[in-house]
Amino acid sequence: MELLWKTHMRVFRTCFALLLVALLSSERVESRKGKVVSTSLEYNAINCRAHSASLTDFGGVGDGKTSNTKAFQSAISQLSQYASEGGSQLYVPPGKWLTGSFSLTSHFTLYLDKDAVLLASQDITEWPVLEPLPSYGRGRDAPAGRFTSLIFGTNLTDVIVTGENGTIDGQGEFWWQQFHRKKLKYTRPYLIELMFSDNIQISNLTLLNSPSWNVHPVYSSNIIVQGITIFAPVTSPNTDGINPDSCTNVRIEDCYIVSGDDCVAVKSGWDEYGIKFGWPTKQLVIRRLTCISPYSATIALGSEMSGGIQDVRAEDITAIQTESGVRIKTAVGRGGFVKDIYVKRMTLHTMKWAFKMTGDYNSHADTHYDPNALPEIKNINYRDVVADNVTIAARFQGISNDPFTGICIANVTLRMAAKAKKQPWTCTDIEGVTSGVNPPPCGLLPDQGPEKITACDFPEDTLPIDMLELKKCSTSMTYVGDKLLF
Repeated sequence: MELLWKTHMRVFRTCFALLLVALLSSERVESRKGKVVSTSLEYNAINCRAHSASLTDFGGVGDGKTSNTKAFQSAISQLSQYASEGGSQLYVPPGKWLTGSFSLTSHFTLYLDKDAVLLASQDITEWPVLEPLPSYGRGRDAPAGRFTSLIFGTNLTDVIVTGENGTIDGQGEFWWQQFHRKKLKYTRPYLIELMFSDNIQISNLTLLNSPSWNVHPVYSSNIIVQGITIFAPVTSPNTDGINPDSCTNVRIEDCYIVSGDDCVAVKSGWDEYGIKFGWPTKQLVIRRLTCISPYSATIALGSEMSGGIQDVRAEDITAIQTESGVRIKTAVGRGGFVKDIYVKRMTLHTMKWAFKMTGDYNSHADTHYDPNALPEIKNINYRDVVADNVTIAARFQGISNDPFTGICIANVTLRMAAKAKKQPWTCTDIEGVTSGVNPPPCGLLPDQGPEKITACDFPEDTLPIDMLELKKCSTSMTYVGDKLLF
């Protein structure tokens, strides 16, 4: 009997062990099926955060129909308490998140999952109205104020909008129709606008169908815009890509932009308002930019440049089916300056103009501009440019009694289109030199010979924004059923 009992116990223990293994294995299988799933967010940022939360923790509903404006506002308000405790991060999970305008806070990261889509509300009551920008004096679409941008912030420090190429869809058709029908009482909102702020990062996002400009840092400093993809119909009005405006120390890199206006437009205020405000854009780096914009410029300087633009360095630029490569836009009454501009290694395919700078961009904020306020355009440098299927090599049109000076163009080959203009260069009221440029430029830009092929070089110093290195950030997340835990 004792032997039989021991045999039964061994069998029982063996069966129990096998059952336990089976149960544990089943639990792991269920975990892999998604009931308990651990993962992490990995990204590079100017600063990492100590506290994290999901939009769903604040009542967010990602069905594409429910308004999440209050959820965003509540989340950011509550997370702002951690500003002095390592900062906070708001995670936007997969889903379609309809929302109106909301404002960010300092020491904060807004992170969009790769399958997250922010949908801009078409309920106009969800877009508060702001006063016009002081350096503009009025709205761009109407004399009165402007609708607050979808993602907005003012007087902030250390703010990040990033993700895994999550999407922000401005649903701009509604606004474009209002613009074309002249029914707007206020200027259309932008997708992202941060003003009077410092240490900004906007990265790894896809921006679609903005009502107007896409990214607008203004009166701000120490800004990185990196890895942004922008799409808008090429006929959509004023859908500029990235517009640094009265900003210092800006780095724009690795961006792909298809838009209805300039891919990058550098600005600093409009006429007498910009002159009075007196806040230039300076120390700007643009690199590895790809642009498609059939009716506008790859990089535009102006036309609102009355506060001044100085020390812009652009390199490794590609444009396809775009109206112009680099364009300077100004006029009598603008005042201000555009100077110390350096562009190298630019590749252009199917362009109307390779280069364009003109002093007749005569749109004014009002009739009170100073007709004696003349812009200063000088020290403009282009080198190492290759282009094909170009209709017009360049249009350089300065201002009578106010010529554009110090233009330098070197090592440039432009292959003209079959139906190109017979006179590839148009030049008036300019001064400068060239070396190794084909087709040969106009007489106001005399060729200095091959020994000057290294002219128009970049400055050798490094701007402060290029010394700012991003940190590797990691946030652990666990899904228990549909519940997300940090």
